[in-house]
Amino acid sequence: MYPTRPRSSLRTAVVWEVLRAALARRAEELDRPVLDVLDTGGGTGNFAVPVARLGHRVTVVDPSPDALFALERRAAEAGVTDLVRGLQGDTQTLPELIDPASVDAVFCHGVLEVVDDPAEALGQLAATLRKGGMVSLLAANRNGAVLARAIAGHFAEAQGLLEHPAGSPDGPAAPPRRFTVEELRALADAAGLQVASVHGVRIFADLVPGVLVDTEPGAVEALLALERAAAEQSAFHTVATQLHVLAELR
Repeated sequence: MYPTRPRSSLRTAVVWEVLRAALARRAEELDRPVLDVLDTGGGTGNFAVPVARLGHRVTVVDPSPDALFALERRAAEAGVTDLVRGLQGDTQTLPELIDPASVDAVFCHGVLEVVDDPAEALGQLAATLRKGGMVSLLAANRNGAVLARAIAGHFAEAQGLLEHPAGSPDGPAAPPRRFTVEELRALADAAGLQVASVHGVRIFADLVPGVLVDTEPGAVEALLALERAAAEQSAFHTVATQLHVLAELR
């Protein structure tokens, strides 16, 4: 099962499969079936609810009350209300909401792009982990964004992003930021995390015309298989829309 419908699962399938396997391994290592998971910026529960359906306890911290309301409704529809709780907040207020060393896994998806200080935010998240806990880090890929804009014919915008990425010393200070694999590895290392794997996400899905995927029989399945096959190959990380890093607390 994927967290989203078949067409949109092209955007999340690789991350979901990595997470599901990693959570299963961690539960086996700890010899207990139920993990405590923190999903920061988890919004309406795109990942939180499927993880709860696996039997794990999930806390979603998100600044939007509307998103948390939708999360509550979604959890109720899935029958996992007892395993999902939503708290209004962000990475800056995290120490007030989550006890240190109290969770087994942290999801940080689409968060580092918009926080004031990515290093500080990741450090706050790492502080909530028990020893050996895992972090799922999903962030926008700078090189993939350049490629996408060039293919769309926005050449000046692509060059501007290439030369002056948001959040860099030479570029705008305001988010959204985009990252390279090396930058994400450096952030993880500074937070005391050991990178276990890197996957490219949406390598082809955002480049293939939607009409082709929607009308060609078997296209969704074939494209999904291609995404899986290329996700771990570093040569394709450069062109992926997003980068997924799985890391563990040292």
